[in-house]
Amino acid sequence: MSVKNILISQQQPMAASPYTNIAEKFGVNFEFKPFFKIEPLTSREFRSQRINILDHTAIVFSARTTIDAFFQLCEELRVKVPETMKYFCTTEAVANYLQKHIVYRKRKIFFGDGTPESIIGLIGSKHKGENFLIATAESSSKDAVTKLFENSSFSFATAVFVKPVSQNLKETDLHSFDIVVLFNPADVKSLYENYPDFKQDDIKFVSYGKSIVKAMEEAGLSIAITAPTIEAPSVAKALELYLSKI
Repeated sequence: MSVKNILISQQQPMAASPYTNIAEKFGVNFEFKPFFKIEPLTSREFRSQRINILDHTAIVFSARTTIDAFFQLCEELRVKVPETMKYFCTTEAVANYLQKHIVYRKRKIFFGDGTPESIIGLIGSKHKGENFLIATAESSSKDAVTKLFENSSFSFATAVFVKPVSQNLKETDLHSFDIVVLFNPADVKSLYENYPDFKQDDIKFVSYGKSIVKAMEEAGLSIAITAPTIEAPSVAKALELYLSKI
């Protein structure tokens, strides 16, 4: 099988990326097309969860999109977040993003090293008495942070603040691509919302991550390339290994 066109279901990288080297090395063309975008819940959608933000003394953030949605919803719902609120973020970059909405130096902000376990470590015994609210995205599966909290003795609740919204793909001919890379269960949802009668035929699909594998299998899609693996920790490496063997 010869490969000429590869579709990546994400935004095109702003700077040089490994895909550039692969294109030059193997003579393939890459196209980037996000299958969905992240949007904040409406106030009505949020209220349906019956979550009172002020019942909580600490909030856990894993992404900047949930931070924006949290403060937007607080404004719409006229919720004044107290200065005593504690913020636990998975990374320093996420924590720094809070400066867009609050005076950073006046708040109690903690950040981990990017792993869910680091959040648990930050809480330790010093903050175990807090009532935590975990800000999540709408998904068919629980995120890693929530799973760890479930195995802890901490008082917590989860609340969805953002949701994936399918993009219009109808002008994109998927069958003009030899390989299509999917990253998120929302990619699969978008695919079938755009093409209810989609048939895979000769398209080779690449999956990245555990959650997408389940979604693709349930949709009846055959996976030709899986990442991350020990040999291929990234999509780019997985594609490079695959292309070097055909």
